[in-house]
Amino acid sequence: MMFSAALVNPPGGDPGVYLEMKYRRRALMFDLGEIYTLPPRKILKVEHICISHTHMDHFIGFDHLVRLCLGRNREVALYGPPGFLGQIEGRLGAYNWNLVEEYINDFDIVVTEVSPEGRQRTRRFSCRHGFRPEGEGEERPFDGLLCADRYFSLWGAFLDHRTPCLAFRLEERRRINIRKDALTELGLPTGSWLNELKDCLIDDRPPDFPVRIRWKEAGGMKRERQVPLGELVEKIVRITPGRKIAYITDAVYSAANARTILALAGGVDILFIEAPFLHADADQAARKHHLTARQAGLLAGIAGVKRMILFHFSPKYRGREEELYDEATAAFRENRGRRETPV
Repeated sequence: MMFSAALVNPPGGDPGVYLEMKYRRRALMFDLGEIYTLPPRKILKVEHICISHTHMDHFIGFDHLVRLCLGRNREVALYGPPGFLGQIEGRLGAYNWNLVEEYINDFDIVVTEVSPEGRQRTRRFSCRHGFRPEGEGEERPFDGLLCADRYFSLWGAFLDHRTPCLAFRLEERRRINIRKDALTELGLPTGSWLNELKDCLIDDRPPDFPVRIRWKEAGGMKRERQVPLGELVEKIVRITPGRKIAYITDAVYSAANARTILALAGGVDILFIEAPFLHADADQAARKHHLTARQAGLLAGIAGVKRMILFHFSPKYRGREEELYDEATAAFRENRGRRETPV
């Protein structure tokens, strides 16, 4: 898998998922609750952050992120629901930035606000300019695609949490696996050249494109050879479809939300889905516009996901977390292969 994905905090803590691109200094995040448990070196890899909504437990980590990035040449893209641009401007405007013009490096925050009406607007906030928003912002249609990268694409869809709440889906372009046994058989070294080989495939280079293989011998002597891309692909590369990861949080159980969740999470490899309440407390879950563990498992089962990861447990179940896991898992198994929408 190109991305490793894990919860930032325990299931009873603030929501957030850290997605790290293997063998590259790049990462993404879904939501931004407390992030003090993340080492700074990991936070400084983050390039894209998808915010479901700005309730405090989903966004309190923003200030910590900004503080770490100050004085560094960085650009971070954030995506959020209606009102997000004004909220970012308000957070940044709460601080005095009178000394930032002395910084050698600049830190830019590029913020995109999307709406259920199919519009998105992007503005840039630059540290060197005191994080004042630049221009009126670029406005364009929103069809669900938040970001298209050479390695992945990010999608968003709206759920009802008595406020518009975004759910997310990441799709890897494709998985390029190196056969380590074939490398050994051919006497080829591991190293950074393998990432360059993968980039050649992502960029659709022709089979006769020369791939440079560089390594150091035991005595420290540098060696290099060139091999046509097509020959390497035939002997050491295995290409498979890219993995898909979805993130669902803070949604009331309704027909409209169920349809959106099933469409977004259908067939994903990993689904992060909230399970704040046991089904015995379904009335409380509905009042608070959340799912129960049974509802989370049911939706995951119908969506045909390969792996379900639960989070956002209510504090009332502290010490009883296994009950939430058991309820969701039972519903997941019972509803795999079911076709009809459950509500």
